[in-house]
Amino acid sequence: MISIIDYDAGNIKSVEKAVQYLGETAVITRDKDVILSSDRVILPGVGAFGDAMDKLKEYKLINVIYDVVEKKIPFLGICLGLQLLFQTSEESPGAAGLGILPGKILRIPDAPGLKIPQIGWNSLDIRKGAKLFQNLPEHPYVYFVHSYYLKAGNDADVAAETDYSVKIHASVEHENIFACQFHPEKSSAVGLKILDNFIHLQ
Repeated sequence: MISIIDYDAGNIKSVEKAVQYLGETAVITRDKDVILSSDRVILPGVGAFGDAMDKLKEYKLINVIYDVVEKKIPFLGICLGLQLLFQTSEESPGAAGLGILPGKILRIPDAPGLKIPQIGWNSLDIRKGAKLFQNLPEHPYVYFVHSYYLKAGNDADVAAETDYSVKIHASVEHENIFACQFHPEKSSAVGLKILDNFIHLQ
């Protein structure tokens, strides 16, 4: 069973549908016991960094997420779910993130001819051996919707990069923690393969 953490963020249902399409049981929940008894846990989301942290606090989910990490349950953050794993975000000055991984979330710099937010497809540069991207082309295209990007504090955590005005750390892997700035559930066959790789992690 895969738990999808419910903290009133957008885009949760589309993740549920993608997981179900892959033949897995998905439950949208904020129940600690359900989450901690799951085979996999996903933290999706679209929204503002500070508001999301307030919601996680309100629903008493912060310590649940720490427990998931400590128990080594495979965990996948998507979009805002990636950003929340880090320490700070320029979107919400003064708001602390989960701080599970070192790094900060910065606003994508303005650049001629580029619109912010970035909305659309972009190719990835994959780190050799990255588990989420097994059996995919070397530069797969995935779908992004974001105005802020990750600058990871530890290069060894970076599983994939892309360029959009600046080098963006688009995916991370650290022990049982995985995360994508892009939306695998909206990235067609490539995205489904990424989710399938997460589901079948060894």
